[in-house]
Amino acid sequence: MRAAELLSELRELDVQVELDGDRLRLRAPKGALSDDHRRQLREHKAEIVKFLHEAEQLTGQQRAIVPLKATGTRIPMFGVGGHNGDVFCYRSLVQHTGVNQPFFGLRPPGLEEGTEPHTDVEGLAGYFAEQIRAFYPDGPITIAGFCAGGTVAFELARQLSESGRDVTRLMLFGAPYCAAYRFLPALIARCSQFVRRATVHARVLIGLPITEWTRYLADRTQARHAALGDAPRDPVMLRRAAVEKATVAAIRRYRPQAFNGHVDLMLPCESSKRSWDAPLRWRRHAATSAEFAGPDGCNGDTMLLPEYAATFAAFVKTARDQSPRRAPE
Repeated sequence: MRAAELLSELRELDVQVELDGDRLRLRAPKGALSDDHRRQLREHKAEIVKFLHEAEQLTGQQRAIVPLKATGTRIPMFGVGGHNGDVFCYRSLVQHTGVNQPFFGLRPPGLEEGTEPHTDVEGLAGYFAEQIRAFYPDGPITIAGFCAGGTVAFELARQLSESGRDVTRLMLFGAPYCAAYRFLPALIARCSQFVRRATVHARVLIGLPITEWTRYLADRTQARHAALGDAPRDPVMLRRAAVEKATVAAIRRYRPQAFNGHVDLMLPCESSKRSWDAPLRWRRHAATSAEFAGPDGCNGDTMLLPEYAATFAAFVKTARDQSPRRAPE
């Protein structure tokens, strides 16, 4: 089987094959890869690496564009990933948005070997804007942003709109307001998280015999130390960590300007409206807005996972059919 045929078959199984220099990185759902697939990947590794290198050269400057759903007749969506730039956070959502909804991820510089992350939101948004113009020069588009990527998506939509591009709407999925990343709000949020965790542990301890308290606390402490001690040494993980650090630092310095367009705020749940993330503050900078809140128990870490992806995909479909409404003062 030739490299192109094998890669095409793997894509049908939702298996992602990526280049890391001259090595291959696989992202596969559990059980998706058969023994025969693994054998073919080993036997045709050199051919696959060559094919992917040639494909990168053919794409030219559109290195940021990652097709998660390349075909469809609806207005295409371009999504900015979270703090570490991973655009595959949208994978489950895309599976539920319909066969006619094209969706392209926007991968930031710094994830590929030999590239450096942008250090300001305006520059990163400008880079994405250039990539979109080269890849899809005409026609209306929708911009999406997840978590920290919401700030970059907001600036991207603003820049494209200012340049005359028809940005039909901006969709922010669990996107904290940019000021939430600054020192004091971030400190308060961490303290609140600590209190929530302490409350959970306290409830567990109340239900245990006192003789089991020492073992429980020791187990939790050991698990915490193990997690902190697993510092990423893999080159891919190190580059992701560098992108995350640069992105968060850039967001802390960002000051949003007016966006003469529509924003859909996709909130994990009703209670997130009152969180320290202050996602509703994005409404102040948009001409019109709408809000969609997920079910109780959903949060920013889980809203795009398979458990809730269908719910938020339904919100996307509803938003596409709604007329923009004037944002509240």
